[in-house]
Order: sequence, then C-alpha cells, then structure tokens
Amino acid sequence: MDLVLLLLGFILMLIGILGSFLPVLPGPPISWVGLLLLYLTKAIPDDWWLLGITAGIALVVFALDYIIPAMGTKQFGGTRAGMIGTTIGLLVALIFPILGLLGIVIWPFLGALVGELLNKADQKKALKAAFGSFMGFLTGTFLKFLVAIVYLGLFLSKAWDYKSALFPYFN
Repeated sequence: MDLVLLLLGFILMLIGILGSFLPVLPGPPISWVGLLLLYLTKAIPDDWWLLGITAGIALVVFALDYIIPAMGTKQFGGTRAGMIGTTIGLLVALIFPILGLLGIVIWPFLGALVGELLNKADQKKALKAAFGSFMGFLTGTFLKFLVAIVYLGLFLSKAWDYKSALFPYFN
C-alpha cells in the first residue's frame, strides 16, 4: 500500500507542476495532496506541522493566483479581455508548442494584446494593458511553479530519507 501511495503522490506532484502553467488545474493544492499521500504511508512519520504549513501556503498561493493577475491588469489599465487573451495565448502555446519554451512567453503576451486591442481603440493603452496582464500572469505562474517545485523537493527528500522503509525488499 505504501508503494501505491508513493506512486500516486509522485504523480500528483508532477500534475501539480503542470498545474502551475495550466489555468484549469490548481497546481500547489494538487502538489500538496501528493505530499499528504506520502505522509499517509506507514513508512513516513506524521508531521502535521509541516502538512499544515504547506497546506496554508498552497491555499494562499491558490488565492493569490486570482488576485495577482487582476492587480497587474488594473495597475496598467487593463481589462478582463486582456486577462482572457493571456489565458487563451497560454493554451495556444501549450497545444501548439511551435516556439518551445519561448512560446510560453510570447503567446500569452500576444493573447493579452489581442484581447486589449479588441476591447480598446488606442494601441498604446492596449499595449500597456497587455503588458500588465502578462506581468500579472507571469508573476502568478512563477509563484505557483516555485511552490510546486519546493513541494516536489520536500517529497523527494522525505522519500529518500525513508527509502529503506518504503522499499524494504530492495535493501
């Protein structure tokens, strides 16, 4: 049973990292569930303080993911259309990875710009607002990715520390 929990936890860690980039998946909360599954194994001693603190961080980052892009958009005079354009641009980058890693940067910005241009007549304001939408998106994405990677590090570190208890037949 421990191996099943370990494997499911690791899979959730990877899904959590993907969720840092995909707006449909809540990355840090999914990563936290993976961490929880590791601690539910009999091999790993309970650490409710760590789980409580990491759960709190995951929930705060989840909430900030909705606040940060809106703040960036508002700060630069953007609209909801720019935020929607950013999300559509990200989906285009993920579905058609023509430009590779650079596409994850270019497509959301272009999506925000198109969204703002469709919403406003002034190109200068649209460009500024698209930049704000894009910066808010990047900040939120980076924060989610950072938390998911830290949780993966905690997961791997703890699994490594207790590898002999998790894999007793391979010793």
